[in-house]
Amino acid sequence: MEFDALLLSRLQFAFTIGFHIIFPAFTIGLASFLAVLEGLWLATKKTVFRNLYLFWVKIFALSFGMGVVSGVVMSYQFGTNWSVFSSQVGSVIGPLLGYEVLTAFFLEASFLGIMLFGWKKVGPRLHFFSTCTVAVGTLISSFWILAANSWMQTPQGFEFAQDGTMVATNFAEVIFNPSLPSRLTHMVLAAFLTTAMVVAGASAFALLVKKAQPESRTALRMAVLMMAIVAPLQLVVGHESGKVAHEYQPAKVAAMEGWWETQSQQPTLLFGWPDQDAEETHLAIGIPGFGSWFVAGDANAELKGLKAFAPEDRPPVWITFWAFRVMVGMGLAMVGLGIWGAIVWATRRLDRATLYHRALVLAAPSGFIAVLAGWIAAEVGRQPYVVYGVLRTEDAVSPVEAGAVATSLIFFMIVYAIVFSAGALYILRLMANGPDSDESPPKETSEPPGSPLGTGVKSAAAKEA
Repeated sequence: MEFDALLLSRLQFAFTIGFHIIFPAFTIGLASFLAVLEGLWLATKKTVFRNLYLFWVKIFALSFGMGVVSGVVMSYQFGTNWSVFSSQVGSVIGPLLGYEVLTAFFLEASFLGIMLFGWKKVGPRLHFFSTCTVAVGTLISSFWILAANSWMQTPQGFEFAQDGTMVATNFAEVIFNPSLPSRLTHMVLAAFLTTAMVVAGASAFALLVKKAQPESRTALRMAVLMMAIVAPLQLVVGHESGKVAHEYQPAKVAAMEGWWETQSQQPTLLFGWPDQDAEETHLAIGIPGFGSWFVAGDANAELKGLKAFAPEDRPPVWITFWAFRVMVGMGLAMVGLGIWGAIVWATRRLDRATLYHRALVLAAPSGFIAVLAGWIAAEVGRQPYVVYGVLRTEDAVSPVEAGAVATSLIFFMIVYAIVFSAGALYILRLMANGPDSDESPPKETSEPPGSPLGTGVKSAAAKEA
């Protein structure tokens, strides 16, 4: 393996987006969770919902700030490391990213201050409207980002200009490309599940250490309900996304499944060790015919294997194969935890199911793991193209020296390790403290009475906003 500018640029983008994606995946779901909490408090006047809102809004402020910072750093690489890509497709996806700023980021920024610092400075209806607006803004942002990325997976609505660059001929087709509906739904549900797992883990931990019992019991029930409903639905949506990928990116699906031969009754491999050099999946254990039935709806359907594609057109198989299995494994684990939670809830043992609480604490990061694994499967499976079937990744990189990219990558790794580790540790500390409860005196804080933010968060969040 040669660490040239191409590979180092890919590693750097993967590193920065890997850090970035975990924050939007969390804040998208958390913003909606906060809107639900505030709405329930206004409707019922139960202080448990107010206390939960005031607790989780601190986590949201920190996560949102780190997401903004990591996103800005990531976007600069379009000019530094991928200038050819930017010049080639900028007129197509550039407007989509611009629309994201105009319709989503500005919307979030306009109402974020009211949401974070206006708890007792504005009326309850205006504050609730601000929280809902921020939640809607995160969903709009995900729409435009997924529209741009999905177009790179299933490009349409464009043509080549005389200078060789791509220009949009139909922006409706560019935006609403074939893979957008299923991929957008899949990502939004993943964000809700990620938030549900974190809320469930934090609430279960609080119950184990007997902190903020009423708030923790309420939050745990809300998280279990979300898991029980959304996790099985996510499997259905993921299946639909796989069907679209099979239609437009059959090489990706073959790599995910570890298929080498084109044949009917393709199996679903539960385990295997893909060998790209030998063109074989060793130690394969699978269910015969289930792959054809699952992808095409017919167990006898003939599906292409990787040998049907030229070697230079095949994605890295080992990474794609195992990333897909990690994602599916995490998804099945969340389905199992949702069913388990529904059972102990129905039998009125949810508050004292210690074993279940411990499982939730351990599973709290599962949503993040699933999101990262799914992103790796989707993006590595798209290779060797940056715009599938149109522009190869090796033709999109900037004409830069490998040493320059390596230097910036090392710098990013050092800075990210310091900054984001500190931020993550502080978030974990806040979660460990748990929400305030009316059954116990409130924690000491240096913030004014009208602020929902805890000690030290206000200034940091204001700076990021």
